[in-house]
This record gives sequence, structure tokens and C-alpha cells, in this order.
Amino acid sequence: MVDLHTHSTASDGEKSPSELVLAAKESGLSVMALTDHDTVDGLEEAAEAAKEAGIVFVPGIEINIQWPTGEFHLLGLGLKEISASMKSLLYALKNNRIERNKKILAALANDGLEVDYQEFLQSQGLVHREDTLGRPHIAAYMVQKKIVKTRQKAFDKYLSKGTPFYVDFEGAELEAGVKAVLDSGGLPVIAHPLSLYVGWGKIEDVLRGIKERGVLGLEAWHPGARENDCRRLEKMAKEMGFFVTAGSDYHGPNVRADRKLGRTAGGYKIDDRYYNEELLPRL
Repeated sequence: MVDLHTHSTASDGEKSPSELVLAAKESGLSVMALTDHDTVDGLEEAAEAAKEAGIVFVPGIEINIQWPTGEFHLLGLGLKEISASMKSLLYALKNNRIERNKKILAALANDGLEVDYQEFLQSQGLVHREDTLGRPHIAAYMVQKKIVKTRQKAFDKYLSKGTPFYVDFEGAELEAGVKAVLDSGGLPVIAHPLSLYVGWGKIEDVLRGIKERGVLGLEAWHPGARENDCRRLEKMAKEMGFFVTAGSDYHGPNVRADRKLGRTAGGYKIDDRYYNEELLPRL
């Protein structure tokens, strides 16, 4: 079993990098990538744990990209080193995330909710640094404060696009993200492409344009999509010359209970067809 899209406490996952690797081992994975949002802080710990567990480890990242519709997340898979361009890009994104969190909490407070930015930071304890926090952590804080019953309710009412308190995140430019991944020895992959919110009538042209800008792979299989749509994306990707990946986008049972390590759309196990050892360097 393979999983090329997972998250740890280095960003918004529930398990530490080493705990995630142990869970992957228990789930029967032989190959896994850690792809935390806009950070590589968990890679060293995960690599050591994977070595002890006998799992092939693919160092990765998931970078937020500025995009006019929906969300564009760029996976970087098989990172060999963290380049100067990657460090610079991540520094900017982390500062952007801090400012976004402050704006969201200020808007909530201005509406009469009993929230405070410093209290929010304290609620996260020592697990997270300020620059690794995001909307999922704000949602957890709102549950702690009994403002909502679940994290999903926080997103539905307060944190998702279209709600009064949503604040856009200023992502990286696509070319800068691609360069950072390539400079670090990795391969740039568009994650969950249906999140671009582009209709089927236009998505092929959009994906071709993304490929022309340096993206080499496409995550055709993701649990947020329907099985038939994943098959359609895989066929389209191969016709365009993308290499195809698959992942669970696992965050942990208390964050997204429906997502299981090593499984993707339709609950299907991800097999080694979606891991090309020649393309994806490992530690």
C-alpha cells in the first residue's frame, strides 16, 4: 500500500510525524509521503521513524498557490534538500498565515464572539508554533470555547469561503512554487485538481496551462472526489503527459474521520501503481 498525501502536527494533522509513520505501518503501508502545508519541519522526524519502521519515505510538502477560483495546492514530492528558494517561499507563506489568523479572530471578536488571538495561541500549547497554525486550529479553539460543537460546524458557519469571517490566504505564485520544489530536487504535482473549481468543460485547458508552467504530476485519486471522476482525471492526466499520483489526504480521525491511511476515493487501497521509484527519490 502507498500513500503520497498525509499531514502531521507540523501543520494541521492530528499525529506527530513519528506517530503518523507508526500509524502508517499499522495500516499496512510500505510507501508514504509526508506533505504538510507550507512546512518541511516534520520531515526529519518522519524520515527517522520510517527508517526504523521499514517504510519507504518520500519527503514532501503541500504549498498553497494563489489562484482565482477554489484552492490550488501544489504537492512537492521526493524533496532531496531544502533549497534557498523553498526557504524563502515558506518564510513568506508562514507570515501570511499569521496575519490571516489575526484577521479572522479579530473579525470574530468584532462580531461579539469571545475569542482572543493570544488565548488562541495558548490553547495550542507547545505542539504548534505560531507560524504553523491555520483555520483547522482556529476551529479546534472554537470547539474548546464551546462556540461550536464540532470543527466542521466552525468551518460551515465561520471559516469557509462564503462566510462573513472568511479571509483569503495569500498563496505563492505558481512559478515560484514550482521553482522551489524543483530546486529542492522534488517533483511538482497538482493536488486534488477538482478543488480548482473549474468545470469539466474547461478543466482540460486549465490543466494543460498548468503543465506548461512546470507542473509534472497530477493527483488523480483523492478521497474528496468521486471514483468515476478520479478515473476520468487519471485518463486525462495520462493523455496530457502528467505522471499520476494518489493519496488519502490523511489528517487524523478527529479531524477527518472519513479519511484512512492508504485509502482514497471509494475507500480503495492505493497500490504501487502510484509510486514510481525512478521518479520519486526516497530517504
